Parts: sequence; structure tokens; C-alpha cells
Amino acid sequence: MNAITGRTTQPQDAAASVPEWPASRLRVPKLPRPVIAAPVLVIALMLLCAIVPGWLAPFDPTDMDGDAVLQAPSAAHLLGTDNFGRDLFTLLIYGARESLLLGACAVVLGGVAGGLIGLVAGTGGRAVDMVLMRLMDIWMSVPDILLAIVIAASLGASTTNTILAVGVVTIPRYARVMRAQVIATRSRSFVEASRQVGSSPVSVVLRHILPHTLSPMLVMVTLGVANAILIGASLSFIGLGVVDDRPDWGFLLSQGRSYLGVAWWFATLPGLAITALVVSINMLGDALRNRLDPRLRGARQSGT
Repeated sequence: MNAITGRTTQPQDAAASVPEWPASRLRVPKLPRPVIAAPVLVIALMLLCAIVPGWLAPFDPTDMDGDAVLQAPSAAHLLGTDNFGRDLFTLLIYGARESLLLGACAVVLGGVAGGLIGLVAGTGGRAVDMVLMRLMDIWMSVPDILLAIVIAASLGASTTNTILAVGVVTIPRYARVMRAQVIATRSRSFVEASRQVGSSPVSVVLRHILPHTLSPMLVMVTLGVANAILIGASLSFIGLGVVDDRPDWGFLLSQGRSYLGVAWWFATLPGLAITALVVSINMLGDALRNRLDPRLRGARQSGT
């Protein structure tokens, strides 16, 4: 009974009083410009190379010049040539597509599958949680690169199989991060209030729990792209990744190691390209984590 209006409070009034946490809590962060400008520039350049390589590459990646085999960097070939006389600058530009495609597809596969497993583990009860997490522990006990090699060798060398192998090995990490966020969120007061007013379990998960797990998962996915690119390059280096005519940084690195004594640029420059991309993505992920993690943000504010 409301003392002012004299009417009985209806269930829908109670539901209206439940504090709604906006699903748009995940905002585009404002990151420190000096820290983030360089990695963003590198990533943007790599994306441009992946999207429109023909606009930037001076040659076709399949063009071979028998008179310019293992030619040092010069005005004709800015970064030199490979053992077939192909322009290395062109191969690096076209190779960016393979690396970014592999990293993006692998984290989508691992993030979606791992996120669903973590969500079920966090909301399915103690028995379900115990079974799924013990499976994830067993999964994580095998080193990533070893498991990726086993999967890729079993399926055969191809881009699709490499993406599948890299995505599968990352599933447990996404599952554990999602489970931890779900368990931390489901005990919050607004979630309990939503249950008290009769919201269905599915509604509670979709409207209140899931939106609050997106920020940590975004950071995890960003960092996961770098890890996926490294694993994919490792598979290509040992001959289990891209083995067709499409340029790939890991495969170029593998070919160039045989010519380090006579053509240092052949292996060094693909290695530098992989390093630059991975370091830039890691720096972006760290900046996102510092911005989106409330504990780190609170510590930074208290320190100032």
C-alpha cells in the first residue's frame, strides 16, 4: 500500500523500480594519445594492406624476375627480392591479409565457442560448472602450439584448417574469462532484484549478465588476435599453415632462413612485420584493459 497515493503497488511497478544497467555500457574508450597513436597507426596500415593490397603493392605477387633473384634492397625493389625474384615489399603487403584474416577468424571461433561454454558454466549450476571447467583444465594442460600442430597435421595444411586449429586451442581461455565474469555479475544487487520481480533466467542472462561481460571479453579478444597470429605464423613456418601460392609471413620467414648468410632481408623483414603487428595489437589490448577495467581505472585515479 502506498502511503501517498493509497493504492497497492503492483508487480509491474516493482519491476519498473529495478535499476536498469544500460546495455551500452561498453563504450569506445578515450585512450591516451601518445600511448596508442603508434600501434593504431601500424594496425591501420596493416588493415589497409589487407583490404586493398593492389593499391599499395608496386608489383603482382606472382611476378618473377630470374635476373633479380635475392636482390638486395634497391630503388627497383625497395625491400629486395626472394629466391624466385619476387618483390619482397609486394609479398609483405599481400601477406598482411593472411595474417589478419587468420587472427580475426580464429578469435571469433575461439571467443564465441569459449564464451558460450563459460556462460553455461557460470549459470548452469555447480555440477555443470565442475564438469566444464575440469574439461577446460585438461584442455589447457596441453601447450597451445603443440595442440595446434596436432590438429593442423591431422586435418592437413590449409588456411581453413589453420584457422580451425588456432581457434580451437584458444577456447579454454575465453571460457574461463567468461565464467569468471558471469559469476562476479550474477551476485550483483540489480541481478538479484531482477530475479525477485519475476524475470526469467534467460532474460536475466541476456539483459543483465551478458552486457557486463563484454568489456573484459573485448580486451581478451584483442590480445587473442596477437596470439593467434603468432601461432598461425609458427604453423606456416613449419609447413602446416598456408602452403599454396598466397603470400604468408610465416612461410616467407621459413623460406628466408635458408638464405640468411646471403640475403638477410629475406627472413628479417617478414619477422619484423610479424613483430610490429603483434606488439601493436598487444599495446592496443593493454590500453583497452587499462581503460575498461574499473579496478585499474580506480587505482590510476587514486594515484593521481
